[in-house]
Amino acid sequence: MQRMSVVARVGVAVLTVAALAGVLGASAAFAKDNTGFGFNAGDIRGGTAGAVSLTGGGAFDASTGFGHPGGGFRCTETVGQGPLAGCQAGQGVRWDTDTVLASTVFKCTSSPGEALKTATTGADTVALHSDFYRAGDGTHESFAANMFVSTRDLAPDIAGMQNVWVQGVGCGVAGAHFSS
Repeated sequence: MQRMSVVARVGVAVLTVAALAGVLGASAAFAKDNTGFGFNAGDIRGGTAGAVSLTGGGAFDASTGFGHPGGGFRCTETVGQGPLAGCQAGQGVRWDTDTVLASTVFKCTSSPGEALKTATTGADTVALHSDFYRAGDGTHESFAANMFVSTRDLAPDIAGMQNVWVQGVGCGVAGAHFSS
């Protein structure tokens, strides 16, 4: 069996890239209203007990509710309340989106005096109802909770930046980027 020459391999690679560009360009035309995002949040907390880290991203369309975001998660401290109650420190593998929400109400802390706030899905914020999975649970979600990610502070009444939230756990700072 003969080996392909370097020139032939480069030619095949160029043709493959050109074909992929054509396919991706065509699919992008159908996805013109999608917003892509990515984020990394190392410390989300504020409830009475527990903390999580989240990373991920994906694409969504705020006008239709389309979305396929997902990523990784880890309970960095045992969560004692809310939808993720019982997630032990060190547990957690991944999360995925069940539903893109038009909006969600939230509080960053367990303080009864904290005002209820709203996160609304748009060009720089996505509110999601997500499934969270622990190792050993297979394809069956371990927990389900609302969450949001934003490029801006959605809780200006609390010191510092609060641009990521997980229901029952609290808020935190995320390095987040959105693009339309």
